[in-house]
Amino acid sequence: MTLFRRGSQGPEVSRIQSRLKELGHYLGPIDADFGGGTEAAVRAFQKTKELQVDGKVGPITWAALFDGATIEEPAILSKPLAFRSLALTGSFETSAPIPECFAGLSGDFDGQGISFGALQWNIGQGSLQPLLKEMDQTHPDILQEIFGPNGPVLRAMLQTDHAEQLAWARSIQDLNRFVLFEPWRGQFKTLGRREEFQSMQVTHADRLHQAALALCDTYGVRSERALALMFDIKVQNGSISDLVRAQIERDFQQIESAGDQAVEEVARLRIIANRRAEAANPRWIEDVRHRKLTIANGEGTVHGTHYNLQEQYGLGLKPLR
Repeated sequence: MTLFRRGSQGPEVSRIQSRLKELGHYLGPIDADFGGGTEAAVRAFQKTKELQVDGKVGPITWAALFDGATIEEPAILSKPLAFRSLALTGSFETSAPIPECFAGLSGDFDGQGISFGALQWNIGQGSLQPLLKEMDQTHPDILQEIFGPNGPVLRAMLQTDHAEQLAWARSIQDLNRFVLFEPWRGQFKTLGRREEFQSMQVTHADRLHQAALALCDTYGVRSERALALMFDIKVQNGSISDLVRAQIERDFQQIESAGDQAVEEVARLRIIANRRAEAANPRWIEDVRHRKLTIANGEGTVHGTHYNLQEQYGLGLKPLR
């Protein structure tokens, strides 16, 4: 059953927030993030309609909100696995829900000029420029529509050398707060929300996706959740060393066969999550562990945001192949 509750994210949550705002129950931002404010507004609405007051939007509350309409399944559940795993890791990386995770935008806090998108492709490493060039080549009308008078400036920047590109990136932001000036900030955000640019991000992340599939084969894990874990490892941690692999394989031998493939799959994912976390920089071990175990367990809290992978991303123990 489809259910939107605290921790839910995405365009459907934005729709709930907008409707609650129209009805005078919600005063917060339309941010696609079902937090405490949205929950309180749902409770207030349910009370006025004499519904069960639980702060959750299931079929009954949805129908009351939207004139008897049938509750919508989150649109992301129909997306390909590569999109869903990228969206999950993008949400971790940008601390933003769908679709905002694809529009994550930061300035020169790390010396990279501008970082943008679900995986924070950037000017400094030269990883953002190919995405922008491809967008201009395949959808020049959309790029021009979004950037308007700034379109020719953006195109000209892409033709300059690396040093000039970095200088340009720094010229359009507040270097004390590392926030882009308007209208550049809003224009980049709009670009990241376009499905065409999101599809390009998925394509540009394919090398990592293929590497994650290879890791699934290496460690004998076979679920969509396993792919999400391996993809997140490739993005956040880069790889699994031979030493860590030996530790993982030794731990696998201690798993007691329960005759339940799902239970054994989760046990393997938890071992991978813990061992890779323990190999991280000591300063970040627990941060990495929370993130990886959230994927392995299918649910958890990362940077204060609660995630339920099956409900929010359709990432469960369904077989990869």
